[in-house]
Amino acid sequence: MSAGRSCPVSYRYSPDVFCSEPAARTDTLYVVGGLYGNEFALDAVLKMFDAEAGRKHLVFNGDFNWFDVAPESFRRINEAVLSFDAIRGNVESELGALASEEAENGCGCAYPDWVSDDVVQRSNLIMHALRATAVRYPSLLQRLVALPMWRRIDVGDMRVGIVHGDAESLAGWGFAQEHLADQVHLDRVRGWFDAADVRLFASSHTCLPVLQQVADSAGRMCAVANNGAAGMPNFAGSHAGLLMRIATTAYGGGVPSFGGRLDGMFIDALPIDYDYAGWRDAFLAQWPAGSAAHASYWKRISEGPSYRREQAVRLLPKTAAAMLTVPASIRPPALSTE
Repeated sequence: MSAGRSCPVSYRYSPDVFCSEPAARTDTLYVVGGLYGNEFALDAVLKMFDAEAGRKHLVFNGDFNWFDVAPESFRRINEAVLSFDAIRGNVESELGALASEEAENGCGCAYPDWVSDDVVQRSNLIMHALRATAVRYPSLLQRLVALPMWRRIDVGDMRVGIVHGDAESLAGWGFAQEHLADQVHLDRVRGWFDAADVRLFASSHTCLPVLQQVADSAGRMCAVANNGAAGMPNFAGSHAGLLMRIATTAYGGGVPSFGGRLDGMFIDALPIDYDYAGWRDAFLAQWPAGSAAHASYWKRISEGPSYRREQAVRLLPKTAAAMLTVPASIRPPALSTE
């Protein structure tokens, strides 16, 4: 396969890795994926997390780098992220790739067929530019490529698997909203929950958010919570990034963009209202018109994707007591739990 559509065997793992002991136990978990080099979103996330009370834990689940080709921006972002728990995404993994691997993997995104060749080629160019910045910071680079590919965190009594891609691959697209709309694919996802023995998978990588209900083979309700992107707009007409908050208590800092409850646990996508004007100017300074990132991402950064909040929450019919329920105050009007 061409560069950007493949990933190395080393990206793969078995879903049963999540059967190990948790890396942490907490009452409030923030999962922040797809920061993409947005320093302003990072500042907003840290302020939100600082305001949380009680036992809390923050995990950056990969691709916190991407647009940050300005050396000082790269340094600041990675020093901040690495002061918290983190796993690597394909971006961090490919930053340390050898020249021979670079030719094979490109950006390591493992893009599916519905992504155009032009987008894939531009992503490879972005990776090449970012790698030129990263090599200026060898100690940071070593820490990035040494990060784990997954985490198991327990929130209250709930076992949570944290990945960048999906339950089998760091760059997997099995938790993409497009694939989760396929009922045949949901059978595969059900098998992942059985093997991993978790109730929730939190992921990112595929750039669009989704909260997907899944029943495992025992009939227990589980969920996939994909935050889309912390550092880019997620819905049409909005500039806000998103993070996933999984907690034993309700969020007290405002109204979630969307969310639900699973066995009494709160699962909420929180909007990240960063300084958009500051980020816009920083992006354009690094990626002006005519550059690869501008061609691929400027329309989304300026307008948001053609994706709506009501598309993000997918519930199953009421077939079990322990199901995911969406509070009426934030329930998308086009969906129903009936």
